[in-house]
Formats: sequence, structure tokens, C-alpha cells
Amino acid sequence: MIVLGLESSCDETGLALYDTERGLLSHALHSQIAMHQEYGGVVPELASRDHIRRALPLLEEVLTKAQLSRNEIDAIAYTQGPGLAGALLVGASVACGLGLALDKPVLGIHHLEGHLLSPLLASKPPAFPFIALLVSGGHTQLMRVDGVGQYQLLGETLDDAAGEAFDKSAKLLGLSYPGGPAISRLAEFGDPLAYKFPRPMLHSKDLNFSFSGLKTAVLTVVKSHPANICEQDKANIARGFVDALVDVLVAKCVTAMKEHSMKRLVIAGGVGANSQLRAALNAAATKRRFQVFYPELEFCTDNGAMIAFAGAMRLKKNPALAKRDYSFNVRPRWPLHELEAA
Repeated sequence: MIVLGLESSCDETGLALYDTERGLLSHALHSQIAMHQEYGGVVPELASRDHIRRALPLLEEVLTKAQLSRNEIDAIAYTQGPGLAGALLVGASVACGLGLALDKPVLGIHHLEGHLLSPLLASKPPAFPFIALLVSGGHTQLMRVDGVGQYQLLGETLDDAAGEAFDKSAKLLGLSYPGGPAISRLAEFGDPLAYKFPRPMLHSKDLNFSFSGLKTAVLTVVKSHPANICEQDKANIARGFVDALVDVLVAKCVTAMKEHSMKRLVIAGGVGANSQLRAALNAAATKRRFQVFYPELEFCTDNGAMIAFAGAMRLKKNPALAKRDYSFNVRPRWPLHELEAA
């Protein structure tokens, strides 16, 4: 079965073709970072309009790469939510329009499920069950994953997500958007002893997170400096921030692994590409004797491959989901625990 996946939840337009027998056939992605940089963040209206421009050319690109025709697609999966309402509507309308034109079933996919399952696209995928840290610009959650559609929320952020804290702290330091990669690169040149920022909820005795206080601590330090902070001090602040955030994420992961007697940890979401986080998790895994799995770097951020794969897994598990109902709705706010099991 060949599934076309379409992702348009925020500022990336991603399409991909996944075959349940041969694996990922092709994928293509257009990022809107350059367009949004001058505004310092995503402008929803601009994002929606750009998805309209990119979707069909990217469809032709993935079909050409896979050497397939449109009629060889067996089903179409699209991101139904969560995300920006206008951006989601573009993807949903394109997917349902194609489904109607080609007489193919269409399936709405939860964006976070796509991220949770994306490490299974790797050459050496993890087996179920596992603990998953979903860490991105909009989400920071710890999940127990027992199978496709079987997700138990263990803890989540009470305010800012980790990626959001990255972006906001980077902006305080005058770094360009997106802030996460920029502050991570700058932190490599910082002194780890220069600033000791708080580790929010490190000893909370639960698996929840909070990063707004860490961002406020960065703001306090920045305000205490003269108008122009030297580059070395910016690097020191960045290092202190990154170390604090990584310490919390790693500690919560280790606790979750211990409490659930797990030996496999999966990292998903854009922040999963962070080099400092990966190094710290790998060290913890070696010390605690568990395995840690990451998506390929190209699949850490939003992409069509994870949606195609999630759609294929759901349809493989429950073929009855392959319905030809081309009416659609999107769910900008859609908690993962409300997702029905496949």
C-alpha cells in the first residue's frame, strides 16, 4: 500500500510517499524560515498562503522521485491537527481534493503521532514499548508508547515548551529566528561556569516541565548588562541556558525510564536535533544502560514522511479507516490523549 503524506501544520510544507512493503519512497520539504525571519516568528496568514503555492509542485516532485503516477497512490494522509488553523485547512483541502479526484481514501493524522512514530523510519527502529520525549517549539511531553495509537501521557510542560523557551531566549540575546539552532551554536563557545540558571521543576517528584522561569532568568541577566552585551558574554548566557534546559529534560527522561522499567527511549520533535541534548542523553543512556533512539535529522522538524508513515501504520492496523469521505475539519487544538486508538 502506497500512502501519500501531507504536512502543513505550521511553517513547513512537506509531502512524502511511503510504501508498506518498500518503505519511504520519496519526500520533499519547503521551509518558510527565510520568509518569516524578518518578522521574528511565524506569521499565520503568510504561512497559509505559502502552503497553497507549494503543495502541488511538491506533489509532482515526490511522484517524480518515486517514479509513480498519481493513480498509483492507494491512500492520502494529511495533518488534521494540532497547528495553525489556516495552514491546516490548506493541507486538508488539498488532500481531500486529491482524494476526490483520484477516488482514493483520505485519513486525518495527529501531528504529534507523526512525530512520535518518526524514529520508526530509521534503519534501526526501536521496538514497542518505549518512553518518548516529544520536544518541539509547541510541545514538551513525556509519553509511554505501547503501540500505534497506544499512548499514555506521563508529563508535559505547564507553560512554555522547550523550543519556545529556546526561541524566546535567543530573541533576548539578539539572535536571528529560528532561535533554537542559533542559541545552541552560540552556546558551544560559552563558559559553563559563568552563569548558573535555575533548573525548573527538577525536583518536583513528577514528570512535568516548566520553562517560563528559565526564560525569565535569562531576561533578568540580559537586563542587568549594559546596552551592548559582548559576544563572549552572550555565549556564556547561551551556555548557561542550554545546560539548564538540557539538565531538566535528561533528568525527567531518566526518571520516566526508571519508573516504567523501560530500556528504550525515543526522542522526537525539532529540539531532538539539538547537539547538546543528544550528547547528554547518550551519556545518560550509557550510564543507566538503556538505548536512546532519534529520528534522522531531516525528520526531526515537521515533514511529510512522518505523516505518510503514521497514516500507513494506522491503515495497516485497521483497514476500515480507509474511507472515501471527503468532507473535512481541522483541529488546531487537539490533545494527543483524545486520539482514538487505531
